[in-house]
Amino acid sequence: MNIHEYQGKSILQAHGVAVQEGFIAMTAGQAVMVAKELSGKFGTGIFVIKAQIHAGGRGKGGGVRIAHSPQEAGEVASHMLGMTLVTPQTGPAGKKVHKVLVARDVYYKGESEIKEFYLSLLLDRRKSAYVVAYSPEGGMDIEEVAARNPEALFTETVDATCCLHEFQMRTIASNLGLHGKAYREMVIFMKGLWEAFVNSDATLMEINPLLKTSDDRVLAVDCKVTLDDNALYRHPELEAMRDLNEEDPTEVEASASNLNYVKLDGDVGCMVNGAGLAMATMDLIGLSGGKPANFLDVGGGANPQTVEAGFRIILKDPNVRAVLVNIFGGIVRCDRVAAGIIEAYKSIGDIKVPVIVRLQGTNAEEARALIDSSGLKVIAASTFTDAAERVRAALS
Repeated sequence: MNIHEYQGKSILQAHGVAVQEGFIAMTAGQAVMVAKELSGKFGTGIFVIKAQIHAGGRGKGGGVRIAHSPQEAGEVASHMLGMTLVTPQTGPAGKKVHKVLVARDVYYKGESEIKEFYLSLLLDRRKSAYVVAYSPEGGMDIEEVAARNPEALFTETVDATCCLHEFQMRTIASNLGLHGKAYREMVIFMKGLWEAFVNSDATLMEINPLLKTSDDRVLAVDCKVTLDDNALYRHPELEAMRDLNEEDPTEVEASASNLNYVKLDGDVGCMVNGAGLAMATMDLIGLSGGKPANFLDVGGGANPQTVEAGFRIILKDPNVRAVLVNIFGGIVRCDRVAAGIIEAYKSIGDIKVPVIVRLQGTNAEEARALIDSSGLKVIAASTFTDAAERVRAALS
C-alpha cells in the first residue's frame, strides 16, 4: 500500500527522524493558516507547496511550487487543488490533486554549504535481504545516476533476520562525505529510519532528497513509503492512511469483494484460484496469441457472489475480447464456481465476449452438469492445451 508524503513523514517523525516540517491543507484558506503557523514557529517567509499524489516526479509536472508569503501560499494552493497533475509516473491520464503539503523552506542561508543526497531502504527479494541504496547525488532520478555515474551509487546489504548495524550507518555517513555534526546527525537519522522501516512493515522507504542544511542538519525533504499489504492487520493506524482516491476504482471494487485483482493491458480476461495457477494461466494466454487483461484470483473461499463480482469487474474493461475461467477445485468447489458463472450471466445479461471455462478437481463433474443444463453459451475446456486452443480460436 502506497501512502502520501505527509503520511510517510509522520511515520518517520514518530521514530525520531528529522523531516522538513509542514502540515496538510485541503483548501486555500487552510494553506494560508499553515503558512502563518510555520512563519511564526520558524521565522520563515518562504514556503514550499507540494501536491499530494501517489506518484513521483511531481516537480516536473508543476506539483511543487514556492511561495514567498502566506497569501501567495494560498494562491498557489488554490491553483494546485483540483488540478490534474501529470508526471512521468502517472501516465497521460494524470492524478487529481485533493490535498497539498505546505512546508517550511529548508534551503536557507549559504547555498554552497547545502547538499542533496539520495537514500532508500528496500526489500530485495532476490537476495532475501534488505538493502540500503544511497548516493551523494540526490534530487534526481536514481536511475539516471546509476546509468551516468554508477560509482556514485552505494549499497549496504542488511540481513533480514538481524538489523542495520551501526558500523554500516557510519559507512553510509562516510560515503556521503559527511563529517562533524552532519556525520553524527546522519547516524542518528539512519537509526530512526531503520526503526521506522521495520516497525511499520514497509517494503520501501525512499528519501530523495535527503538534505544536509547549511547548519549541518540532516533531514528528509521528501518521503516515499510503500507498506506491506499482508502486514496491515498488525497496523490499523497505518491501514487507516489508505487513500482510495489514489487507487484504481476497479481494484478498489475488487478489494471490497475480497478479490485479488490487478488490471493489465491485454485482451483476455482471466479468473483463477491461486497465484501459481494465475501465472501459469497468463503464460497460457500468451502462448495462445493473446495478452492477459488482468490478474484475478478468487481465492480458496470463492462462492457464487465472488465469482459474479469477478465477472463484472473483468467485463468492465472494454479491451477484453474473451474471458478464460481456469479453476482447480481443491479448497474451492467447482460447482460453486459454476453456480457463480450462471448467476453472473443471469444478473449481467447478455455477455457478448466468448467465455472459456476449465473446471478441474473437487465436484468438477457436478460443475459441468450445472453449466450444461443452464443453456449458456459457454465454451468448455478440459486441459490446459485445450483451453489454449479455444482462447486462440476465440480471438481469431
